[in-house]
Amino acid sequence: MLLHWLDGGFNKLQLDIVGFLAILGESSVLVNAQVSTLSSLFLLPRLIPAPQALIRTARPERLAPSTGRVAGSKSGLVVDTVNHVAHLLHDWNGLPAYSVRCQRVTRDTDKPGVTARILGPLTFLSILGCLMSTALLVLSIIERDGMALLATILLSLVSTLIGIGSGWSLILKQRLATRKVPESDVVIVYPNGSYLIVKCSEEIARELYFAPEECIYRVEPTTYRVLSLIATIMLMFGVICLGNAGLTLQVCFAAAYLILNAAYWTVAALPQQWNWDLSCFCVQTIPYYTSEENGTREENGASKEDFTGEKSKSFTMALWKAIAITQSTEWVINARRAPQNDAWRRWLKEAGSMANTGHKTETDKAGRNLLPDWDFDKALTSCLEESAEQAV
Repeated sequence: MLLHWLDGGFNKLQLDIVGFLAILGESSVLVNAQVSTLSSLFLLPRLIPAPQALIRTARPERLAPSTGRVAGSKSGLVVDTVNHVAHLLHDWNGLPAYSVRCQRVTRDTDKPGVTARILGPLTFLSILGCLMSTALLVLSIIERDGMALLATILLSLVSTLIGIGSGWSLILKQRLATRKVPESDVVIVYPNGSYLIVKCSEEIARELYFAPEECIYRVEPTTYRVLSLIATIMLMFGVICLGNAGLTLQVCFAAAYLILNAAYWTVAALPQQWNWDLSCFCVQTIPYYTSEENGTREENGASKEDFTGEKSKSFTMALWKAIAITQSTEWVINARRAPQNDAWRRWLKEAGSMANTGHKTETDKAGRNLLPDWDFDKALTSCLEESAEQAV
């Protein structure tokens, strides 16, 4: 025979351990599983580590949300999670505790919607896997190793079947109503006590923060299950063929999967923003500062730097900054960001009054946005003491 298939018949069948290398590395594959199938490059026949991690009984209907709470400053809307795209767009992971950041988000209508980045790390992985498959295919023919040839074809086509069954497009829900609504900032409250205030249109607010993203798949669920079954069978036979390949090709397969696993682990450790094309949204940070009088005040161990920019010394300071920027306390009540007692309710009422009266946010000669000059800590102490006296 032209190709070496099996010498010695069925009794010489082997299931060598090298086949397990083909199914190791699920964690690194799952990190970017959803965005990888968003790209058409996933259809390339190629080797991928642990392809069984991508063969799921049911496909996700939406992108995985992040921890946090989203509230409209004046709209009254509250969502208990942060949408995936919004999380990628703002990336709060590096925000210290009790920080307050304000950003403006606009949309570039000349660019398409959110999609996978064409020239990103996942593209490199697709090309690398395809090159590995091509090299092993050529070596199998040169070595006249039929089992290795079958293993290469079967394991490479698994990724193509997964790409066909899991290919999807991202839909961000649009606001269809044309009636005017009051302008309302979006406040994202993070578990570490930080606040991100987003100034944007109502259309962008619904699209990014309040309406869940939707995954529209290209094939029906029944077709997907059939493709998944075929891919599973191909994967099992591919691993069996790999276990019966010649020693030379087994060493080559082992080297290929070691390189691929290292590459996938490296890409999994990179920021997820590198794999997404979010260029249709423009994000601009708006700095806010306290007045010079507020900035030089030193109370409770707070230095001048604590009152300047995003950093805050305490929960109360961060909350006051967020109220001053949004000029509203309605979201604080709706999102339950303050204790529910008489003292705090009086403080919130006073804070809202200070943010909306003659102490509104102003702009200094240098063009900096200045927060109202108000001793929030002294006001809270007064409210708490008054409440304590009334309780006696």
